[in-house]
Amino acid sequence: MLEALKTLFENDVVSEEVRADIEGAWEQKIQENKMQATAELREEFAKKYEHDKSTMVEAIDSMISERLAEEIAEFAEDRKQLAEAKAKYGVAMRENADLLKRFVSESLVKEVSELHEDQKAIADKFSMLENFIVDALATEIAEFHEDKKDLAETKVKLIKEAKNKFAEVKTSFIAKSAAKVSSIVESTLTKEIGALKEDIQSARSNDFGRKMFEAFASEYATSHLNENSETAKLMQVVVTKDKQLVEAKAFALKAKTLAESKGQEVKRITAIAERKNRLNDLMEPLNKGQREIMTDLLESVQTNRLQKSFDKYLPSVIDGNTPAKKAVLSEAKEITGNRDNTTTTKTNTSSMQDDNVVDIRRLAGLK
Repeated sequence: MLEALKTLFENDVVSEEVRADIEGAWEQKIQENKMQATAELREEFAKKYEHDKSTMVEAIDSMISERLAEEIAEFAEDRKQLAEAKAKYGVAMRENADLLKRFVSESLVKEVSELHEDQKAIADKFSMLENFIVDALATEIAEFHEDKKDLAETKVKLIKEAKNKFAEVKTSFIAKSAAKVSSIVESTLTKEIGALKEDIQSARSNDFGRKMFEAFASEYATSHLNENSETAKLMQVVVTKDKQLVEAKAFALKAKTLAESKGQEVKRITAIAERKNRLNDLMEPLNKGQREIMTDLLESVQTNRLQKSFDKYLPSVIDGNTPAKKAVLSEAKEITGNRDNTTTTKTNTSSMQDDNVVDIRRLAGLK
């Protein structure tokens, strides 16, 4: 039928209105058929669903009943077995309680004994470690004291060698200086004496002229030609007073400066005297050579540290051999150790010798 309608539509046998009516009736019929088929399918599926649902419910109910019966029976059996096992466990616990207690006691005793043995071993190890540390520390301290002693002995040895070398340098320097100074002094004195003779001759001539001028001036001052004699006298008095005032001020300033310098001199002399007294007290047991070595060692040491340094160098100085020295008188500088150095004239022979060494070091550029 569909093919026949299609042929009619293609050949334009029917009009457009008929064609539209036919198409509308056709579409309506198709919709009715679809709705009828849908309803039939829904009814069929509903019936099938209800049948399947009842079948599934019956099957599930049967399966659940069977499984539940099995599970209940199994649970009852497990409960029975649990009760029996609990009873057996209670009996076994009562029977094995003594064994368990004995096992725990033995294990605890064993662990405690092992703990005591470990503690004892640790104590022994600590004792060995402490002894090792003490021995190592004692060895290091002994080596340190030996090094310190060697250092002091080396310093004393260097001081001795330096004193010998300085003595040789000083002798050579004095000999060379004496020869050069002698030649320079001789030539200088010759020139100065010649100049002095000329100056004496000139002074005699000047003195004669000055006497003549003074005689003329005094005669002129008393003559009637000097009309301003009184004014000149007054001016002379004023000039004299001004000169006296200037001299008084200079004298006062000089006195103030002298007082300040005397105060500093007193402090310096006091410090020097205190240092000498302490050095004399410390070096009283030593002989001459040892005193000279110790004086060089304590030369740059401050006064408040003399005792400590003396105790440090004393063993090395006593163990060494000191060379003999010759006494030489000279003008030198005394080192107090308190950073207050002043040039003074020494009368003591050994002190002069030490000061000469200091001067030679200074002249040689050594510190």
